[in-house]
Amino acid sequence: MRRLINRYILKEIAVPFCTILLVLTFVLLMGKILQLMDLMINKGIAFADIARLMILLMPSFLVFTIPISLLMAILIGLGRLSGDNEITVLKMSGVSLYQLSLPVACAALAAFVMTATTSLFLVPFGNLASRNLLYDMAKQKASIGIREKVFIDDFQGILLYAEKISVQGDFLEGVLISDNRITREPSTIIARRAYLISNPDTMVVTLRLEDGSMHTVDAGLKNYRKMDFRFYDVRLDLAASLSEKKEADAKSGAEMTIAELISKLRSLGIKDEALREMAIELNKKLTIPLSCLVFALIGVPVGIRAHRSARSRGFAIGLALVLAYYLLRLGGEALVETGRLSPVIGTWTPNAVFAVAGIISFYMAASEKPLSLHRRRPSAAGGNPEGSGSEAQRPS
Repeated sequence: MRRLINRYILKEIAVPFCTILLVLTFVLLMGKILQLMDLMINKGIAFADIARLMILLMPSFLVFTIPISLLMAILIGLGRLSGDNEITVLKMSGVSLYQLSLPVACAALAAFVMTATTSLFLVPFGNLASRNLLYDMAKQKASIGIREKVFIDDFQGILLYAEKISVQGDFLEGVLISDNRITREPSTIIARRAYLISNPDTMVVTLRLEDGSMHTVDAGLKNYRKMDFRFYDVRLDLAASLSEKKEADAKSGAEMTIAELISKLRSLGIKDEALREMAIELNKKLTIPLSCLVFALIGVPVGIRAHRSARSRGFAIGLALVLAYYLLRLGGEALVETGRLSPVIGTWTPNAVFAVAGIISFYMAASEKPLSLHRRRPSAAGGNPEGSGSEAQRPS
């Protein structure tokens, strides 16, 4: 009998959890999908690379959507059982709130494991892999975007023209470049041949020119300079069309694992801003998975409150709780970034506040105590106060 009840409650939670998880993840991914489609349609990036990038970006969304989906699923599932008086029937049959919470605890533990695995392993791997994939896409864009006898302005500050491209696409011939990155002294470069060279270590795509000359005229059109060269490198800026270029000699905090973050925090010579950023990232990797357990703790007593419109009520309360939680989190992180709070206090306060509220609410729900602060009026047998009771004397 207990197993049947547990499976029944798990089913009531699992269905809305999967539905909300898919919807929320898709909504968050929609903002990226529009940018990725622009890369495929206008920049010529292959659909396979776009699909890989979407998969690599998925873990960074799941760490937020899994806890939120769990909270809303608990509120909707238990709210439906409570609204149909099934919770009341189970209690009258001798099933306590602690026993009813067992399947919810199992669901919370499963969500905790999923979120912890995503936060600790999949997110750093996905961020680093997506960064490398963006670099590969940048190389691909640089190679396939250049066409014969066409002026190319995809690269920031550079206008490129190639008279001929080899059949294999290894080099360009008859290259003309207008470089306007230095506004005071724009230059024109003419080269017999050019090669696209990529450096995986520094993640830079370079156009190496061979046998050419650079022509420069100052802003006043008074001085003219010509420089002949055997080899000359032009760095192609791909940040404007793909994403903001990051420093490639070090990982960011979001790309590091816990071991790497701890090792970086223990090293000397780190600026205070970078130190606080890494401390925030380290604590976020720990606190976000724990939010699943905190949400389950506060979701059970709130979800069993009977109401006719269980789904709409559960969804609205879930949004309010999620909004309050993440406002506390964002506020704490902002105070940590400015140095007004320690990273531990700023990142752990939302979990602590919601855990205390959940414990109090759960205890009051288990002991059948109302959440309101109003006292119950004594019955007529114990003495009616003034103005109370059905048998109070009324003037005839």
